[in-house]
Amino acid sequence: MRNTLILAALLAAAPFAASAEGLSYTYVEGGWNRTNFNVNDDNEGINGGYLRGSWQIAQPVYVFAGYQRATKDYNLGADFTIDGTLTQANAGIGYRQEMTERVEFIADISALRTKVDADLRQRGRSLGSSSDSTTLGWVNFGLRGKPSPRTEAWLKAGYIDGSDVDKGEFVGTLGGQVNFTQTWGLVGEAQFIDDANQYRVGVRASF
Repeated sequence: MRNTLILAALLAAAPFAASAEGLSYTYVEGGWNRTNFNVNDDNEGINGGYLRGSWQIAQPVYVFAGYQRATKDYNLGADFTIDGTLTQANAGIGYRQEMTERVEFIADISALRTKVDADLRQRGRSLGSSSDSTTLGWVNFGLRGKPSPRTEAWLKAGYIDGSDVDKGEFVGTLGGQVNFTQTWGLVGEAQFIDDANQYRVGVRASF
């Protein structure tokens, strides 16, 4: 009887043990995001939500896409407000290469479209609106690994540039995940750019 119980416990743990050795590149994820802007030594933040996913199409190759939207109302006084909306969408392709049983090298390239909308209102009535958008190229290199069977971490260094901006910017990304089950996990990520940092907290389902 004792041997039967031990065998049953080992069989139940086997799927999770296998996932500890590998990293899933097929998942969907959604949650809360915040973007902080530094303008003239003033810090402004805008909150919203995001949705993103990844799909492994071959052993070393995966594709990914994401969408996020954030809004904020700015009070100008005298019943005037500006309704600001920041929308971002990206899509790209990535490459993975196993370095050790717990660490992989990752690289990706993507297109990022950013759109900013502003609507001037007085007592709820729209007086006029404006919109501006940019499309940029983004390349990243980094490491992704599992410090423990129930945790995951990644670190990436990237560069973003395009004809719609005067100069490119370096981007640093730091993220991690805590797995509750083989499928579900809690994700946190921070991206650091010169004058605009982004933070995300969400739930991921890996397959």
